Amino acid sequence: MMKRVSLAAALAAVLACGGSGAALAADAGDAALKAAIAGSARTPANAARDSARHPYETLTFFGIKPNMTVVELAPGGGWYTEILAPYLRENGKLIAAGNDPQSASEGARRGAARFQQKLDANPAAFGKVEIGAFAPPATYRIAPKGTADMVLTFRNIHNWIPIGEDGMQTLFKQVYDSLKPGGVFGVVEHRLPAGKAQDATASSGYMHEAYVIKLAEGAGFKLAAKSDINANPKDKADHQGGVWALPPTYANKDVERDKYTAIGESDRMTLKFVKP
Repeated sequence: MMKRVSLAAALAAVLACGGSGAALAADAGDAALKAAIAGSARTPANAARDSARHPYETLTFFGIKPNMTVVELAPGGGWYTEILAPYLRENGKLIAAGNDPQSASEGARRGAARFQQKLDANPAAFGKVEIGAFAPPATYRIAPKGTADMVLTFRNIHNWIPIGEDGMQTLFKQVYDSLKPGGVFGVVEHRLPAGKAQDATASSGYMHEAYVIKLAEGAGFKLAAKSDINANPKDKADHQGGVWALPPTYANKDVERDKYTAIGESDRMTLKFVKP
């Protein structure tokens, strides 16, 4: 198991090794991210998914730096929040834009309360997280226009497809507007093979990569790069119950569980978009 170390210790170790200028800053940034991934703010169950989700490789691919203002859209239970919040705490800013605590939906309010309880339980790691709200198609309290360096979302876009084509175009434009020129929109999403049909609500949880790129480019983004960091060729996206049949959800319980364990987590696109 990876040894858990503090961010301060990691940065101190880099400084003790000497060096100067840009090279030192780059080394320090890498050390800080590694320390956040190995840190005590993470729950063991979340850390156990690292081999499938590749957080270090994914975040460095997107170009994250510890002095950035970063928005996490729909953080859910906080899998990536546990990494991003400590990493950005001292020199950057994390805005978690998820369930609206003021929503008319009781379920959304409960979700917002659970997330806030998670943050409140560890103020040393999460005490500086700013809370936004993201509830398409109506609520987009993401960040003031033109202020974010990076917006990230992980395995979420399929959840928004039911708002329709116009709604999705508005959503992507809201993300675009929140970013500074040169800002990055980083997307990880379950990937549907091009030869399989994507239904109107993406009910399987899988999305066509070309469709996600089309949505982003329609909002003004340029596709800067894509990566197979999170690819899984064992996943054919043909499971009873959709992507949720796979670990860690195992929606089909014990039915063919060994098969799904052998496949692992889903095949995923990893896309880096830039606002010109």
